Amino acid sequence: MKKVCIIGISGKLGQYMAQHCLDRGYEVTGVCRPDSVEKLARFGDRITVYPGRTDDREVVARAVGDADGVLTVLVPWGRTDYASGTARAVMAAAKPGARLIYSCGWHISRDGKDVYSWKLKAIVALFGPIARWMGFADLDDQVRATDLIFASDTDWTLVRGSSLEEGESEGLPVWADHVGDPILASDKTRRVDFALFMVAALDTPGLIQRAPAINGCKTPSALEHGHGASLARA
Repeated sequence: MKKVCIIGISGKLGQYMAQHCLDRGYEVTGVCRPDSVEKLARFGDRITVYPGRTDDREVVARAVGDADGVLTVLVPWGRTDYASGTARAVMAAAKPGARLIYSCGWHISRDGKDVYSWKLKAIVALFGPIARWMGFADLDDQVRATDLIFASDTDWTLVRGSSLEEGESEGLPVWADHVGDPILASDKTRRVDFALFMVAALDTPGLIQRAPAINGCKTPSALEHGHGASLARA
């Protein structure tokens, strides 16, 4: 891995991923909205930013170029198929064999075998329709986006994040193939460590075409059930 493109680089998760990539010596490019470029000032000329929407195929193609890996923050903003448009743009731009890592939440399920708490079910049931009615977000479009990813023959990984919090890094999160696994019960991950897992997945072949659900490595459920749950077992 030498060059990585981050789609959605200006957000908190994107900036954490940029720093992790730079720490590993990767060349970093990224896409973000023009009015968010200033958020990246602290990186200076260590990164190359392409201003534009993350579903703009031309902008994404220029940013991705010959990148070995693409880290995509898959957000369902608005009612314009933003998430699915972003997924299509990334898959169209990436070179054959590139590692494509996407972020989303636990609510996405690949095979229907995830077991969700009543709380998460209620949040999705209430927030989804309200957010769509207000024009803020479209969770159904995120489902469409991930369906496109699951059906593709690319080297993808979909990292499904638990509830997030800020704070110093605790280390690489633990993970499981399905929500409902006891190791995930605490449902809490530091955002900086979500980013760490995304970047680490670039060089983890065992996660290709898998959708790991993650949880902080220092949470009670991780400490109780976390034996062997590191990326080493992927």
